[in-house]
Amino acid sequence: MQDLTEGKPIGLIFRFATPMLIGNVFQQIYNVTDSIIVGKFLGKEALAAVGASFPLIFLLISFIIGISTGSTILVAQYFGAKDENKVRRTINTMYIFLFFASILVMIVGFLFTESIFRAIKLPADILPDATLYMNLYLTGSLFFFGFNGTSAVLRGLGDSKTPLYFLILSTIANIFLDLLFIVVFKWGVAGAALATVLAQAGASITLVLYLNHAHPIIKLSLNKLKWDRGIFNTSVKIGLPTGFQQTFVSIGMIALLRIVNDYGTNVIAAYSVAGRIDNMAGLPAMNFGTALSTFVGQNIGAKKMHRVKLGLTSTLKMSSWTAIITSVLIIICRYPLMRLFVSDPDVIAIGGEYLVIVGSFYLMFSTMFVIGGVMRGAGDTLIPMFITLFSLWIIRIPLAALLSKQFGVIGIWWAIPIAWTMGTFLSFLYYKTGRWKKKARI
Repeated sequence: MQDLTEGKPIGLIFRFATPMLIGNVFQQIYNVTDSIIVGKFLGKEALAAVGASFPLIFLLISFIIGISTGSTILVAQYFGAKDENKVRRTINTMYIFLFFASILVMIVGFLFTESIFRAIKLPADILPDATLYMNLYLTGSLFFFGFNGTSAVLRGLGDSKTPLYFLILSTIANIFLDLLFIVVFKWGVAGAALATVLAQAGASITLVLYLNHAHPIIKLSLNKLKWDRGIFNTSVKIGLPTGFQQTFVSIGMIALLRIVNDYGTNVIAAYSVAGRIDNMAGLPAMNFGTALSTFVGQNIGAKKMHRVKLGLTSTLKMSSWTAIITSVLIIICRYPLMRLFVSDPDVIAIGGEYLVIVGSFYLMFSTMFVIGGVMRGAGDTLIPMFITLFSLWIIRIPLAALLSKQFGVIGIWWAIPIAWTMGTFLSFLYYKTGRWKKKARI
């Protein structure tokens, strides 16, 4: 655990963010490995099928993950206030919620996956594999929520290293199982899904076993879990806007995929691969923003509001330089990066265009996410939700549909950075109002 209420913000945030960044890189490697092995050994149709599944996966889990962020914020604020009893009660309540939520996600996914794919006109040549991958992936929902929920709690307590160690082991297991199931056993996309589920299960179970023996606060015992209605209600009030935000973002991803689907399998495959690279490139910004949220939460809990602005300034400096360097590297290396996943020259060319357009604006994305980290740490998630939804549904998706009619698939790509720019502008304006300071729950 780490107390972020004392010491220089730039050093504290950097040291806290670094293990999270490394961990999320491995989390992305987790997903990227599937795509690389599927693309190289099963072909672009299977690659497109796996890629098309992820917006729907995100839709099914985003609302639950969003609501659970309320628990993470409360953990950070209660920990900053030195109230360990409420920290434990918050953790217990979150575990109970995630258990029942994971069952609900599996049921809904099994019932509606194929219907959703048909509704967004997923090409017939990739529909069966996409449906199969989705259904198998969802069998691991309990382990996915368990690992990510525990990791989020640990970050709220200032511990970003422990989840990293278990994630590294899980990623190595996933790579091994991918190769075994796809290359050796010839199980196709089903092998990719099963490899991910088994690796997630191993990470979740071993992490809980370790914490039960080694952690002073987190002790998961099924017969000792207690539900705290008051804490749950408070957590939902904080997390519900984020839950709705994540849900509408995921629906937006599906709407964008619907526009992309009109251009056929090559564009879907390119969008899938470029999106994986894009997600990797955005990790520093997201992790700096998450680290800043914990920093803000703990300092508000400790009644040290003056440190919040120092934290924001320090984080913006680090994230901005990182974003500029990332943009340069992605643009220069775009074709070799695409070739890691697929050999088809048309897919590589389309993905390269995406990375040049979108990759030129990582500084804007980074600034938007870091500023949002301040509001999330304070427990103000409602206005950021509206900003995100406005940028997505009023700017990005309509622009993608409009520009694609004029300029083809490039128009879809340009809609992304335009929406980021608007989101950054609105986030900055709201930050300057200072209204988020009144949302702390301590």
